[in-house]
Amino acid sequence: MATITATEAGTAPPPVRRGRSKLRLRNTLIGWSFILPNFIGFGLLTLIPIIVLFYMSFTNWNVFGKADWVGLANFQRLIGDGSFRISVLNTLYYSALHIPLTILVSLGLALLLNNKLRGVAFFRTAAFFPYITSIVAIAVVWNLLFSPEYGPINEFLRFIGIQNPPGWLTSPEWAMPAVVIVGTWRDMGYYMILFLAGLQTVPRELHEAARVDGANVWQRFVNVTLPCLRPTMFFVTVMLTINSFKIFDLILVMTDGGPGQSTLVMSQFIYRKGFEESQFGYASAAAVALFFMCILVTIVQFLWNKKRSS
Repeated sequence: MATITATEAGTAPPPVRRGRSKLRLRNTLIGWSFILPNFIGFGLLTLIPIIVLFYMSFTNWNVFGKADWVGLANFQRLIGDGSFRISVLNTLYYSALHIPLTILVSLGLALLLNNKLRGVAFFRTAAFFPYITSIVAIAVVWNLLFSPEYGPINEFLRFIGIQNPPGWLTSPEWAMPAVVIVGTWRDMGYYMILFLAGLQTVPRELHEAARVDGANVWQRFVNVTLPCLRPTMFFVTVMLTINSFKIFDLILVMTDGGPGQSTLVMSQFIYRKGFEESQFGYASAAAVALFFMCILVTIVQFLWNKKRSS
């Protein structure tokens, strides 16, 4: 009767609680082992360079020597720089053409290839293939196609009765539309895949109900397909806008900003000032301006999407 158990006397801690603490610590360490490499990579390759970029935008540095603090002088210089203003206008021009055209073409391809057709897998692959093709190979081929004298495009235009076809990449007026055409052709496959994924989530019951109610193909597309594609459309628009604002490689290999400055965009302006003229402080200020342009447009798109969803 006088015997007292260890639990009643309170002399030994519960072994279950200690085991749970070890298991919780083990799971926490495993979780951090998965996400820590990503955090380290983000910090070293993204966060720290962005912080350095903002600091460099307030300095005058040409790689050699010490970076001298100049405050807002680089940004004031950007305002009065005619080449920078041209690059901003050209970037907006490219985006205004490229974004809606790519959405229309990629969505049309997705609607077409969402049906059960013979060889649909081949056509999906063929549409996506330009996105993974070497940009240099794309530029060489399209430069030949756009040749004013011997290119197949102008030969076809002459065949259908157009006596004076455009000069395309040799013309200040037609160089940017030509780059937009190539950019759309290159990007349409990637965004087609995104729209195809969105179309797979549209319930078939809604289309069947609309068909029973007498809705035609266009009415079903407007009232059923597009509302269900709103999240995908929002994501595609945001990504396409950012990619259009920072277009660089395609223009660099096709026109190098020419003829004149007709295709000079902000990314190439930054590249020229930084890596060709060694004005890294001034180039950093232009990069900060591009960064805030992307942020501003993205915030507007988020607010617009939130307003439409509410």
